[in-house]
Amino acid sequence: MPESSNRRRFLKQTVLASGGTLLGGAGLNQISPAIWREPMVFAPNRSYWARSQPQQNPPLKENISVDVAILGGGFTGLSAAYYIRSLSPHLRVVVLEAKGCGNGASGRNGAMVLTMTENRYMNFSSDPAIDKRIYDLTAENIRNLSRLSVFTGIDCELEINGALQVLLTDDDIQAAKAYVEQAQALGMPVEFWESNQLVAAIGSHAYKAAFFDPSGGHVHPMKLVHVFKAAAENAGAEIYENTIVATVEEGREHVLRTADGFTITAKALVLAANAFTSRLGFFRNSIVPVREFVAVTPPLAERQLAEIGWRTRVPFNDSRTEVFYLGLTVDHRITIGGGTPGYHFNGADADGGYSDSHFAQLRRELLRIYPPLSDVPFEAGWDGMIDWSLDESPSVGCTGKYKNIFYGLGYSGHGVNLASVFGRIIADLERGNDQPWKDYPFLNAGLKYVPNEPFRWLGVQAGLAWYRWVESRV
Repeated sequence: MPESSNRRRFLKQTVLASGGTLLGGAGLNQISPAIWREPMVFAPNRSYWARSQPQQNPPLKENISVDVAILGGGFTGLSAAYYIRSLSPHLRVVVLEAKGCGNGASGRNGAMVLTMTENRYMNFSSDPAIDKRIYDLTAENIRNLSRLSVFTGIDCELEINGALQVLLTDDDIQAAKAYVEQAQALGMPVEFWESNQLVAAIGSHAYKAAFFDPSGGHVHPMKLVHVFKAAAENAGAEIYENTIVATVEEGREHVLRTADGFTITAKALVLAANAFTSRLGFFRNSIVPVREFVAVTPPLAERQLAEIGWRTRVPFNDSRTEVFYLGLTVDHRITIGGGTPGYHFNGADADGGYSDSHFAQLRRELLRIYPPLSDVPFEAGWDGMIDWSLDESPSVGCTGKYKNIFYGLGYSGHGVNLASVFGRIIADLERGNDQPWKDYPFLNAGLKYVPNEPFRWLGVQAGLAWYRWVESRV
């Protein structure tokens, strides 16, 4: 494992996990869920991408009995619905979305489409052969997204021009060179770019070098949501929006009750709510719902693009712990996200109240990278929650007393691509076929323990403060 990557991952795992878990050993940790119940409130999506949200379906207005009930209308839920119906067209499959499809992270993210899982991105495990298989799986899935876009006739503006991780320190450069050497020996088509090659692509002189993955790309997230919604409905899945599932009673047949008083009886349940999964009592101690911030400029004129020198639409993220990521849309808007993440007590999804300091931070970073844009304002800024696992590893699998609850979560920033990979896996698991996935480390992977409130909040705040201190010394 490269030294600098190991340093960052070690900090993320130990600062949050050890600090929070030590505090969480108190008796308060056990009774906390009864004291602080997570709110069943879902803030509307006010991102730039939301302007392209597909027309919403009516909410559920009757009691129904189904084979598979899917909670969540984002990439995980919609892809699971599509693949389950494609493999088992005799099943009645319904998607239950609390707001509109793509209201959560699927329709609010920074639009980068990356290979690998976050914990293995530019970071070899003790089994490089399986790392190569994960790379091939996720690279092929990006090509599948392109094919599905063509199949549905919905242009999701997916451009597979590659993706860059730009490097800021000499340690990062040495780690990237070592990774690329080993990756190329395994047959992964990644490259190390020197400064001149990087400047020719993105124009900025803010970085020393870069890691390039030709299999990555950039997409319009909400239009990709539309692709999966259309594919799922074309395959025969039913989608109900503005339908909040308030309670779930597990059993051989699950009984779900909506906030409007309707009942869904389901033989199988798919948890596809990601950062909101714990609101129904599932995986409360497995993920941290972290808030990320993103902003977008108005379309840039050709003159402005020429001035900054971003000659390609290759997206890039930097090598910091509190990462920044940028992309260029097909109509020449720059999106920038990341920086210092946020966390509301008890994972609250606050409506509005966006922090000016977060967007000021994004503004400063944009001007550091591209000084000529000093007179270009942000057209829109938004936030959204992602499901972060403490060691950045995801998990997809089957759980529950009767092994009829399926889930995918812990994407930790790689969900734009990985969520639909997990949708495919869930479809196989639902029909009892885990054979193709047995060797993958994310199948039924146990996630690091996350304590309850108030220890989660204390641990997150301590961790974020530590990250900022570490970055200030780099």
